[in-house]
Amino acid sequence: MDTRSRELFEAAKRHIPGGVNSPVRAFGSVGRTPRFIASAHGSRIVDVDGNEMIDYVCSWGPGILGHAHPRVIEKVREACGYGLTYGAPTEQEVQMAELLAELIPSMEVSRLVSSGTEAVMSAIRVARGYTQRDKIIKFKGCYHGHSDGLLVKAGSAALTTSVPDSAGVPADYTKNTLVALYNDPASVEALFQANPEEVAAVVVEPVAANMGVVPPARGFLEFLREITKQNGALLIFDEVITGFRLALGGAQEYFHVTPDLTTLGKIVGGGMPIGVYGGKRGIMEMISPLGPVYQAGTLSGNPIATAAGLETLRILREDPGIYQRLEEKAVRIAESVREAAGEAVCVNRIGSLLSIFFTPEQVTDYESAVSSDTAWYAEYFGYLLDHGIYTAPSQFEAMFVSDAHTGEDIETTCRVIRDCLRRMI
Repeated sequence: MDTRSRELFEAAKRHIPGGVNSPVRAFGSVGRTPRFIASAHGSRIVDVDGNEMIDYVCSWGPGILGHAHPRVIEKVREACGYGLTYGAPTEQEVQMAELLAELIPSMEVSRLVSSGTEAVMSAIRVARGYTQRDKIIKFKGCYHGHSDGLLVKAGSAALTTSVPDSAGVPADYTKNTLVALYNDPASVEALFQANPEEVAAVVVEPVAANMGVVPPARGFLEFLREITKQNGALLIFDEVITGFRLALGGAQEYFHVTPDLTTLGKIVGGGMPIGVYGGKRGIMEMISPLGPVYQAGTLSGNPIATAAGLETLRILREDPGIYQRLEEKAVRIAESVREAAGEAVCVNRIGSLLSIFFTPEQVTDYESAVSSDTAWYAEYFGYLLDHGIYTAPSQFEAMFVSDAHTGEDIETTCRVIRDCLRRMI
């Protein structure tokens, strides 16, 4: 049943562009009506028609503990009792900065903002101010938010729209954005050679997760660390997705590669809107009021968001076994797909992130990712949705496993996926 969702979608289209407040929610690439969600708890979400589904979107990553974790909810309720926003410093901001420096040592100094987009945009501004250079290198298919200078060969929902690069972005905003190929060191070397002493930073998702999940090739992140050092540029890890998901110290702990700047979002807010950027003290002290790089925000360090984020991070710190449990669950799903589909599909998995690509090719970069058959993905998505499994409504997004997913949830999911793939292939 999706009667009420259909009614709400039609009403939404009258006053909201496309009926949604973020493009992928429109279900456009999978040919379905978006489900309007009424509630969520643990591993399940319930839509306005009363359909209960096992959720593998997890709000696109923040739900590592599942929905409405009782400890997090209690801290949010407590914080709300004191007021929603002050536009002034709070003790929780100090606690968050201290905890981040403990968990991610490269983030000696950090600043809170309100979204991942804002975090990456601000980190790039700092990199430019610190190096006194204008150009940045990003990677085709990697998504770093919707700021003007980064909507160049972006990933995420941009891959399933008719125009992958946004209208409304002047050419002058992107002329200093150079695009390399993920997992292709030669493409990065060529850009540095063609732009000597002009590149301020390389910004990268250490695990590309916005063209589907594409892990870094062996040695690729180490190469980026070395070439940026050699050329006087900074290395920025966009850990909005990987932060606290691959490990308590993020992808940089997982891969043992230390960037100059790191951006965070999603899990760091425990489900509330937040973003963070941070790095070495000498770089971050370029920011106003200490330095000449300006950045500000009325809701930065919002006390409700910091309350949710602090409690989420404390739970993860207290129970490091979460990461092994997540790994085991994700491995079980990946193995089930391979058993059912063989070489007809490619399954990429790292930690609790995974993607099923409907292509026999190994997906290692943008070009191999977009070789996936999106019509097959739409059929797969629809079958799972109709059988109570809620996954990303786009081929080019990740599947997120949470600690709230039970063994029964995983086995049900594996059974539905096997049934689906055996019908299709």
